[in-house]
Amino acid sequence: MKEKNYNLELVRMVSFVLVIVIHVTNYFCRAYGEISRGEYLFSLVLDTAARVSVPCFFMISGALLLGRDEPLQKHARRLFRFLSVLIVWSVVYYFWNTYYMGTSYDLKEIFSVPVEQHLWYLYAMIPIYLVLPFFQILCRGMSMKLEKVFLAVTTSAVLINYLLGLGGQELYYDVPLVGDRCYVYYMFMGYYLYKYRRHIPLGQKPVLAVCLLSLAADVGITLGVTVSQGDHYEGALTYETLFIILASVTFFLFMLRLGNGRIRFGERARKVIGLFCACSFGIYLIHILFLDCYKKYVEAADLSAWIAVPVLTVGIAGLSFAFVWVMRRFVLGRKIT
Repeated sequence: MKEKNYNLELVRMVSFVLVIVIHVTNYFCRAYGEISRGEYLFSLVLDTAARVSVPCFFMISGALLLGRDEPLQKHARRLFRFLSVLIVWSVVYYFWNTYYMGTSYDLKEIFSVPVEQHLWYLYAMIPIYLVLPFFQILCRGMSMKLEKVFLAVTTSAVLINYLLGLGGQELYYDVPLVGDRCYVYYMFMGYYLYKYRRHIPLGQKPVLAVCLLSLAADVGITLGVTVSQGDHYEGALTYETLFIILASVTFFLFMLRLGNGRIRFGERARKVIGLFCACSFGIYLIHILFLDCYKKYVEAADLSAWIAVPVLTVGIAGLSFAFVWVMRRFVLGRKIT
């Protein structure tokens, strides 16, 4: 059995906590004008820094899956699992939103609008898994030179789509294999960085510097536009923007190369990391239920973000882990988390 790469596991563990940070800080960022400038800036910095997490999930998948030679039956099981998870959690959130949160949803929109916003990740991964066996063959058949060219083409396509989007335009035809989003790009980037992590000439300090400067630039842009228009601006925080791409890619590379590319943990630490990572998908799926409970009864301005953000993040992560851990004691629970 192939030994786990704990650099990747550490990225996964950090990322699922940062996803909770995104959703918690969003609540306070969107209350711009109702909370103090200090609270807003605190929430914005954490929100921006946490944005590296979602690209990391795609890059982890690319690092682990692209280039593999897997039987079609395994692909079918993986695809069926994601479809099952999407159906189950869509039903859960439909009844939750309808009967608890009091928000309506038209089931006719199920193929285009997720029942709960964070379920978009499943909508993105299902079509990727549908074509994954072909993508794997493509990666196995490419030389290093072709991989570099493909990386350049996909990077250019993502940036062109982004730049055109700033002007309210879009490409007449999407670039095949890339589409009009950046998720396949992140998958391939994860595969490429993982494969060549020891050969990329940029050192750890410059990589970290690029990451931090990119995040700082994104904070500055978001803050400037927000103050100018008097409302929280989220356009610079999407995953296809230049600075989020730079921050995410450099963060992933930095983490991959910690401990000379192979972090070693003791047996107890490996068990803890393994347990949390096994629950990470379920935590991603369930944590919105606990955040909604807070949002239903507490306005953003009722409790200082300096206190609420860390307390909510830790509390929601802990509750989510506990519920998922119990659910995974049962066969059905393991299938939907």
